[in-house]
Amino acid sequence: MGDVNIEHLEAARMYLFGDVKFLHLLLLLMALDIITGVFKAIKNGRLWSRKSLFGYARKLLILIVIILANVVDQILGLNGAVTYATVLFYIANEGLSIIENLAEVGVLVPAGLAEKLKSIDQENSKSISEEIRDEFNDKEEGK
Repeated sequence: MGDVNIEHLEAARMYLFGDVKFLHLLLLLMALDIITGVFKAIKNGRLWSRKSLFGYARKLLILIVIILANVVDQILGLNGAVTYATVLFYIANEGLSIIENLAEVGVLVPAGLAEKLKSIDQENSKSISEEIRDEFNDKEEGK
């Protein structure tokens, strides 16, 4: 009876995370992002803001996306290709977020990187309605 439970746990582990490469690195970067985000929130006086709570929830959703990617890999027999690409994407995303947090707290960040982060942040600050309006304006000007 004990062997059956171990087999079920092993099957569940395989379908949840399989042999996901770099998952430990991603989890470490997520923790560092949370820590640097807390420092940023303390500096800005918004430690318990709704935005920080959504940030924590977003971390959990990232893990759900990785689980879904792993399930797709398992079903299609892709030997982890989708999961690997997904984890690499989130590793890059977490790294950029950490650097952005450090720059906002006052840690020196290379100038070129800081400028890129600033331009990305300005692009993301548009509301959806502004983005739609800009998209339609661009199409009308192109006629």
